[in-house]
Amino acid sequence: MAILQRWPLTATRDTIVYPESDGKPMAESDLHREIMVWIIQLLQRFFAGQQVYVSGNLLIYYEKGNPRKSVAPDCFVVWDVEPRLRLTYKLWEEGQAPLVVFEVTSRSTRREDMKDKMRLYAQLGVEEYYLYDPTGDYLKPSLAAFQRAGDGFVPMQPDNGEMRLGDLTFLPAEGESPEYVSPRLGLRLALDEQNRLQFYSVASGQRLLSDFEISQQFEAENARLRAELARLLGELA
Repeated sequence: MAILQRWPLTATRDTIVYPESDGKPMAESDLHREIMVWIIQLLQRFFAGQQVYVSGNLLIYYEKGNPRKSVAPDCFVVWDVEPRLRLTYKLWEEGQAPLVVFEVTSRSTRREDMKDKMRLYAQLGVEEYYLYDPTGDYLKPSLAAFQRAGDGFVPMQPDNGEMRLGDLTFLPAEGESPEYVSPRLGLRLALDEQNRLQFYSVASGQRLLSDFEISQQFEAENARLRAELARLLGELA
């Protein structure tokens, strides 16, 4: 199969049924499912208002006429397509392949994520591939990043890795986890002290917040405003 990033659009009627589910579980554990949904929601909010489609656990069909040829990344990002709700994603109808893919990985999916899917994603035209092992089941450190090089992927250079300035070499602090800057996403990916994956805007440096964190901030601000109002009313009394 040829390596393509822009797929030719086809307007012909397709009578073949492409199922919306492959019968496999959404995720192997509650933790993996929650992280998958969290990544999707963060990126959807980050790209809100743009022609960027963020989804996950959705079947991507990549060979017209063959419903057996599908893959369902935990999270994938596509540029220059409408960010609407879909039942499946057919490359020949959309005209654009995902350029960034995330897999929440574990020892039980290691071979699939590191070999089978990596090979397929390279063929489909994915530019950046990220693996996150939240329990440190086999990835140490728990975050790995790969970028396209030729027909395959090579490890991405950590942003906080070895740096050279003239004759001087700077190394990351001992035990420091790698950080990666995604050119496509405009985000920096890093692990915090609890080994949790975090996203930071390259433009602002701000960490992307979850729905729960945003709700907490909103409630805290409301409480502050109520307290301030009560104080002012007390002074007027």
